Order: sequence, then structure tokens, then C-alpha cells
Amino acid sequence: MDLMLNDILNLTPDEISNSKIELNMTAGRGAESFIDRWLKTDPAAKESGITECSYWPWSGARRNFYVGQTVFSFIRIAYDEWLFISAATIEDIQPAQRATVKIIEKYKGLFGRLIISYKKGNTYSKYVFRLGHFLPEIKVKEVLPCKYNGEKFEGYDKVNLPYSRLQAVFDGKIMPTYYEALKKITGIYCLTDCSTGKLYIGSATGSGGVGQRWGNYLASKHGGNVKLRMLYEKEGDAYFEKNFTFTLLEYFGLSYDPEKIIKREQHWKRCLDTIAHGYNDN
Repeated sequence: MDLMLNDILNLTPDEISNSKIELNMTAGRGAESFIDRWLKTDPAAKESGITECSYWPWSGARRNFYVGQTVFSFIRIAYDEWLFISAATIEDIQPAQRATVKIIEKYKGLFGRLIISYKKGNTYSKYVFRLGHFLPEIKVKEVLPCKYNGEKFEGYDKVNLPYSRLQAVFDGKIMPTYYEALKKITGIYCLTDCSTGKLYIGSATGSGGVGQRWGNYLASKHGGNVKLRMLYEKEGDAYFEKNFTFTLLEYFGLSYDPEKIIKREQHWKRCLDTIAHGYNDN
């Protein structure tokens, strides 16, 4: 069963009849997209719901909303996907400026995290509608564990993350789909010491996949490997956090034969000569 928008908003019929919805695309024909503008906005403003992306009360001489109405503000992130960025009651409207609003506090935790699905079309100039007209058709696509930042998991063949970004992924600060994707595969990976150029080839064969194995490196830095532990004892945490990058070389399903994965790991060690010139010890 689909989760609908009002399953999240929980509005009464009277509240719905007094509400508008903004589906904002661009700041005019050929102008900056609102998602690009929002992504550049100060994090505190994003948290507050007060940005330069919402609550423009005019379409030419026609008013989009009136004092006392509630407005739910969304911006387009894909053809039929919209990001919830604000909800407020209109307090004042003046010519040629954004409305003065009072943010609805109970929805602030969803700003930048709730994504809905609705096929509006490409007409940029018509962007404010009665919520009741659309509400039965608007589905919830997902609620992100962190604020949307424009980055998405682009495929296992493109996994190449510096230590700091991998840590941010695991902390749920960016690219939440990345962590889920890494838990679903086993594989062969390479750790690169960008200071010296030395490599370490490893494999992940457990039920937690690459996600679990890389989590071990974030926790210990060395992952229990002899040469990496020696480097850690000499250089400490900061060295790994500054210099190491994680790259996925090959990936397989969680049920793939572990012995075949180990053979592929040995193949990569030979190809890259990481026992003689890298951090592998066997």
C-alpha cells in the first residue's frame, strides 16, 4: 500500500481546505532552478525553513495565497520528485517581496528530508495550487535519514571515497543510499594511501558486506591488518583520516562463493604487487 502525503502531514478537512501547496521549479523561464538555489543556502536557513525558495505570493498581478492560509513548499529534484523544504502560515503580503510567514514547527524535522512523487509537468509559471486538489494523488517516495544534498549513489563501478566522505556516509550526513548499497554486496576493494601511493587490497565476504568491512576500518583505522596496524601505531588517527581513499574494484551478491572472492583478491594483489610494494602482508 502506498504511503500518501497526508499520512505524514495528518491534516484535518478544514486544514486541507485552508492550505496551498507550492511546487517550485525555477525562478523564471531559463532562470536558476530552486534546487540549485536551496543547495547553496546556509544550513541554518535550511533548518529554519526561511529561504529564497518559497512563499512568493504573486503570479503577475494574481495572488497565489492570502494571509491566514497555510502553505506547504516543495522544490523539484527530478521530473516527478519534489523535496519538502518548508511549511508556514502566511502572516503578511507586500508588493514585490516574499510573504512574511510563521513556520509550522512540527514539520521542521522533515524539511530537506521528505521527498514526494507527483507528475506536475513542466509549466514553471504555474506553481501554487489548492492542496486539496492534489493531496489524494501525492505519494511519499521516501524520508531521508539526513538532509538532501544533491548527491546520490551512482553505481558500484563508481565507488571511490576519501576517508572523510566515507565517514560522513556512515554517519548519515550525506548520500544515505550509499551505505545501504554497500551493505548489499561482497567484493574486492582497494585502500589507497594518497601520501605515499601505497595500496592495500582486501575483500569483504561476510553477511554485512562491504559496508560492514569498511565500517571496521572507520572504527579501528587499520581493520586488523598487520602493516596497516604498524602504520597506525606510528602515525595515528589523523594520518588515515587525511590520506586514505576507499575504492571498490569488484562486487558480488551476498551469496557469492567466498572462496572465489578470495581468489580474486589474490589476483588483484598480484596485479598491483601490493605484498612487495604495498600494505598487504600475505
